[in-house]
Amino acid sequence: MGTITPNPTLPETGFVRLPNIIGNTKSRSAHSPIIPVSKSTWWAGVKCGRYPQPIKLGPRITAWRVSDIRALIEEQPA
Repeated sequence: MGTITPNPTLPETGFVRLPNIIGNTKSRSAHSPIIPVSKSTWWAGVKCGRYPQPIKLGPRITAWRVSDIRALIEEQPA
């Protein structure tokens, strides 16, 4: 895994979607990645338990709890 952004811009509570976590290089307003891994690496990590499980907010909306992402960042070595 690459270097995790030390002070990511995350809301205090709520949910974030995958482009907010791993970045989106195809977007005009590209997000800086909080966890710089590819989409396939992220999903493989979710499957094996390295990354938190997503929450389905709708039929085509998958998100992660901000608290789970913050916990993931905090458990990484400095």
